[in-house]
Parts: sequence; C-alpha cells; structure tokens
Amino acid sequence: MLKENNIVKENNVTVINKNSLFGKQNYMIMLTGLAVIALGFFLMTGGKSGNPAVFDPKEVYSSTRITIAPMLIIAGFILEIVGIMKKPK
Repeated sequence: MLKENNIVKENNVTVINKNSLFGKQNYMIMLTGLAVIALGFFLMTGGKSGNPAVFDPKEVYSSTRITIAPMLIIAGFILEIVGIMKKPK
C-alpha cells in the first residue's frame, strides 16, 4: 500500500481519499432544510377540540395546516436535495 497526497494505491488500483464528503456550507444548508421540515410538521399538528363529539372545520381545515405547512415541508426537502448535491468548496 502506497500513500501520497490523499491517493492510496493498493494492488494497482488507485483510490482517492477525501477527508469529508460534505463541506460546512452543505451541512448548514441541510440543517436549515431539517429545521424547515420540522417547522412544517409542527404547523401541521393540532386541531384538537375540547369536546371530541364536536367537529370544528375551522380548526381542522385551517389554511396554515392545509397549504402553508405542506409548502414548508416541500421547501425543506428541496433544501435537503440542494445541500446534498452542491459541490463542497
């Protein structure tokens, strides 16, 4: 086995070693995406009424729960994809 500048040669096969798969910016983008996903799921929860026999459509079908929360979750997944696909510096 011969090592030179992050290049390992074993049995006539060259393998390039890298210290890290992602850079700091990638991790920051992925953590931001994770926070946006968590916020979306948090906004989607709730809607519990005090009396289980009473159905309140205003709580269940609120615009926050039906439109904003799913958009945040999708945006979080897009941020995750961007964080994974972006080349580290």
